[in-house]
Amino acid sequence: MAKTVAEGFFNDARLTQAKKLIQEALADHQKQITGIRPANPALADSYTEILKKVAEYRGGALFYNYLGTGIGHGPFVELADGSVKYDFITGIGVHYMGHSHPGVIEAQINGAISNTVMNGHLQQNVDTGRLLELFSKEACKNGAEVKNVFLSTSGAMANENAFKIIFQKRAPASRFFAFEKCFAGRTLGMAWVTDKAAYRQGLPKTIDVDYIPFYCSSDHKGSIELAVKTMKKFITRYPGQHAGFIMELIQGENGSWVGHQEYFEALITVCKEHNISTLVDEVQTFARTRDLFAFQYFKLDKLVDVVSVGKNSQVCATLFRDDHKPKPGLMSQTFTGSSSQIAAAHYVISEMVNGGYLGENGKIEKLHARFKGNLEKISKKHPDKLTGPYGVGAMVGMSIFGGDEPKSKAFTMKLFENGVLSFIASGHPTTRVRFLMPVMVTEERHIDEVCAIIEKTLTEIT
Repeated sequence: MAKTVAEGFFNDARLTQAKKLIQEALADHQKQITGIRPANPALADSYTEILKKVAEYRGGALFYNYLGTGIGHGPFVELADGSVKYDFITGIGVHYMGHSHPGVIEAQINGAISNTVMNGHLQQNVDTGRLLELFSKEACKNGAEVKNVFLSTSGAMANENAFKIIFQKRAPASRFFAFEKCFAGRTLGMAWVTDKAAYRQGLPKTIDVDYIPFYCSSDHKGSIELAVKTMKKFITRYPGQHAGFIMELIQGENGSWVGHQEYFEALITVCKEHNISTLVDEVQTFARTRDLFAFQYFKLDKLVDVVSVGKNSQVCATLFRDDHKPKPGLMSQTFTGSSSQIAAAHYVISEMVNGGYLGENGKIEKLHARFKGNLEKISKKHPDKLTGPYGVGAMVGMSIFGGDEPKSKAFTMKLFENGVLSFIASGHPTTRVRFLMPVMVTEERHIDEVCAIIEKTLTEIT
């Protein structure tokens, strides 16, 4: 049987031995990272100097004084000041596999020795084909028809490509629907979709967007009726001008607000009646519910036209139906991901699908139940300090001191100091503190320890 030179190279015994030695060295050094620890005072001056340089050259300080050393162990990450912290925000939902995961490192090594640094429009390696097939099959396994996959290097770019596809499909329509308090990215286009004025201050207008109130679980029927009524009002005002509706099924950046199947179905029905395409934004929700895609969790498979994914997927992508295929020239990217990225993406998604994470009895649901139960206990003990929790699956949020923004930020800073990474969200109507845990490596004991630190930190904030 004919073989390529590459097959011989990748199966060379010397490479196998080298990768084995790397894994052995990693395991030996990870034995020193088994829990949180404070900063080393001897490293304080050098760490402060590095932080100052980073702030100077990037044009502003980091949100946290976080500079990693390049090694971690599961949910733990070592910083250059010698401290070790629980990473329960994972780069805002990117590091699903935690830190220094052996399987991910092996995949990245395979990508790193694979010819080019980057894959792109003109040149793709064979690994891209495997990844495209995996994305497509998993997205369509319950009847969805979004079998076409276009890779990109960021979630915002995945959304930009989705908008281009839909605008071309529905030309000359030039408006879009979005949910109030949505977040779609920070590119020039997506800044005008994201419902936060501060993110587009001083920017020229690019897209006309009409906002629909998001689902309210305390008024199920009323919120559906209000959303449909609002949508129809805009359609009447701008007849034939709406090309699409971008839908976050769970609003992550707004603090883990969860929608409802009946609510989405009602709005999509209106979309179908008026030739408006449905775009589901899964940049943050991908692999964070008990189904790989949130549109599968809400049973919207037969209704979606375009889907954008990112973060956990490592390589971002736009998936779309055959009837939304773009014309030649509309989309092209010099970079669609590095060779290491693409190899890691295939490993991570395969592990999500086959590793016992999904389903009603999967790891995601079990971790959510543990986290939710612990936070509810804290809330009962300190009802004036913590309310919630909110969210589903691996997206968990809570309110601190009634959602007061300064106190919420102060809490996250103190929590960071105490050894746990979180993040704040929204600010309207209230601020929430949120967590996006590294599902692949989080165990229930880790959640118990994190929640103990959360309670300790609450008692320290006045």
